[in-house]
Amino acid sequence: MQKKYFLPIIVVPQFFCTSLWFAGNGVLDELISDFNLNSQALGHLTSAVQFGFILGTLVYATLMIADRYSPSKVFFFSSLLAAIFNLGMLWEGNSLFSLLGSRFLTGFFLAGIYPVGMKIAADYFKEGLGKSLSFLVGALVLGTALPHLLAGSTLFAQWKWVIITTSLLAMTGGIIIVWCVPDGPFRRPAQQMKLLRAFTIFKNVKLRKAAIGYFGHMWELYAFWAFVPVMILTFNDSHGVVLSTSLWSFIIIGIGSLGCVIGGITSERLGVKKTASGSLLISCICCLSSPVFFYQPSEIVFLLFLMLWGMAVIADSPLFSTLVAQYAEGPLKGSALTLVNCIGFAITIFSIQILNTLQSSFSNTWIYVVLAIGPAIGIRVLFRK
Repeated sequence: MQKKYFLPIIVVPQFFCTSLWFAGNGVLDELISDFNLNSQALGHLTSAVQFGFILGTLVYATLMIADRYSPSKVFFFSSLLAAIFNLGMLWEGNSLFSLLGSRFLTGFFLAGIYPVGMKIAADYFKEGLGKSLSFLVGALVLGTALPHLLAGSTLFAQWKWVIITTSLLAMTGGIIIVWCVPDGPFRRPAQQMKLLRAFTIFKNVKLRKAAIGYFGHMWELYAFWAFVPVMILTFNDSHGVVLSTSLWSFIIIGIGSLGCVIGGITSERLGVKKTASGSLLISCICCLSSPVFFYQPSEIVFLLFLMLWGMAVIADSPLFSTLVAQYAEGPLKGSALTLVNCIGFAITIFSIQILNTLQSSFSNTWIYVVLAIGPAIGIRVLFRK
């Protein structure tokens, strides 16, 4: 098979498998109703997935799993297990604790999907890696947004079908990868496991700066995604309008895939670092200016603003991953990507929980300015000599 066909074959399974990420968010109202959860369940369930992903990436990186074993097989087994634990939400005897456990384990095995998918792409595309990873992260964005679309569809009147569908998609994605994507030509497998060797990557100054830029981006990203439905409801309540939460959450999160593609293409002209920094700056401005758009009355202006934010907030993600992959040593490329993902997702828990706490004490129109902290730090570090 020609090399050019491998990118779409990798992208589609990534889209299928990452639909597990926000499967709980997409049916949150139903989970709250059926299992008597409180209003703060959004932050807790989202953080459970993030925490599972963090521990998973730490284990995968420390054991150098993606570097020692076939990445395609790692992707397959991880997608199968993540799909099975996602189905745990269907148990009628669920409590908040058991739901958190199901989401945690789903997140744990997502660690073998998202960063490993990037590792597979890096093994196939040495030139134009930024563009390739942009398409891959674009698939992640659409996958993340998909549960909101499914939940809002009349075809999924029963919320449990959203969970079943996302699990079936994840299993299908794993099968496609293991059957159709052999190890790439640029793969350099690690000969033996050396515990904690992955942590030596931060001795590389260029890689460390790229990683800090990524961490600043992550401070904002998942908190924004998790609270998009809350933003829409806040605007609805403030202005007496009825914007569809499910539909617009899908559009605002999903349009980030277009941002990834635009960022990837732009990076080939302006350079990866410059394009990533520009995207980080735009999303930082969106954070700081967000209260203005909650108070103005136009639905169109508000939605256009959120769509712009949705594009900028993710466009830099694949570009930072590209820089990490380029600066990492060959045999540690998979572990470097996984470890940087691990730390980045650990940061998301703090920003999500901060918003979760602030919304009970402050107006929802002002709390999102705190998300500007991460992008601001990232921009400063990237351009510090």
